[in-house]
Amino acid sequence: MSGDRLPFRRLRLPRPEVTIRERLGRVRENWRLLLRLAVATGGAFTIATYLLGHAQAFFAPIAAVITMMGGAGRRQRVVFELVLGVAFGVLVAELLILLIGRGGWQMALVASLTAIVAMLFNLRGMALTQAINSGVLLAAIVPVAGHATPAVTRFTDALIGGMCGFVMMLVLPRNTKRDIDASLQQLLRGLADVLDKIAQAMRTDDAALADAALTEARDTQPIIESLYSTAANVSEIARLAPLRWSQRADIERYAGSVDDLDNAMRDARVLARRVAAMLRHDEKVPTGLTDAVEILIHAVQIYGDEFASAVDLARANDRLVEASDLAMRALPGRLTVNTASVAAQVRSLAADLLMAGGVPRTALDDILDVD
Repeated sequence: MSGDRLPFRRLRLPRPEVTIRERLGRVRENWRLLLRLAVATGGAFTIATYLLGHAQAFFAPIAAVITMMGGAGRRQRVVFELVLGVAFGVLVAELLILLIGRGGWQMALVASLTAIVAMLFNLRGMALTQAINSGVLLAAIVPVAGHATPAVTRFTDALIGGMCGFVMMLVLPRNTKRDIDASLQQLLRGLADVLDKIAQAMRTDDAALADAALTEARDTQPIIESLYSTAANVSEIARLAPLRWSQRADIERYAGSVDDLDNAMRDARVLARRVAAMLRHDEKVPTGLTDAVEILIHAVQIYGDEFASAVDLARANDRLVEASDLAMRALPGRLTVNTASVAAQVRSLAADLLMAGGVPRTALDDILDVD
């Protein structure tokens, strides 16, 4: 068989997950970020170099980028930590360099001792990082003759860059309402899909489909984490940027719903798990429970169509109350643990979605109690 030739297999390259058109669309969607980066970095460098005469003003644009790309909802703190860390790092490093000079072992000593002293002063996060960075750069870069000491210029550049980045976030803010609405829609679509699989599993007695719904619900965790980040980001911008002050009421309501929607998805996971257990034990699914889940789907879809509409919120809330009532009334005279748990989860899911829609927690019992 040594002379036999193996059949030729054509190599198939994996299809890219993101097309060129989608990537170009992403660039267009982020035009504000691109403009902010250009203006903030260029402005910071210009101020530090031409107005203040700094010969090595590289950290001014870097500080601007760090500020703009800082953690969502904490850019005020980022600016503070940035300047604090730089000031601390240049102080410690400058004292060490005056004593021991510059070189390889001096670099190692400066980096280590700066980190140790910063930790002893309880510096953390961005402040600790920038303290170490400042010490390393001071030890590595020989100051230009005739210019200010690098300790002074680096601290000033950090302040300039941080303020330029922060100002651009206020002058040209992102569209806060659109951004959080898009994130909410993504989560609501995911929740509707999970509930749809659960309802189909209940209709067809398919435990594997309920397990698939549970897996899909677990896979939404990155969406939820992204939504929390977006909510923190847009809340900060709506609070600080004058151009977005008119959106503050909507943003506050949107951001306030994130915890409740997170809880609703957790309820959906438990619901899928209980339905799967019910079907594996060959328990008969009360028709009313399946109908209740399908009503939940409709309510979530109404939310997804226009989360900001008061009329739609009222319609969705009515459907949620209907789903909860139907689930409670569908319980058979002889309960099993799984049947009772499924009904309880439908009620919990309805309650969390009602709170996401603005219903106070204190009003839930009166609204959802079955007569």
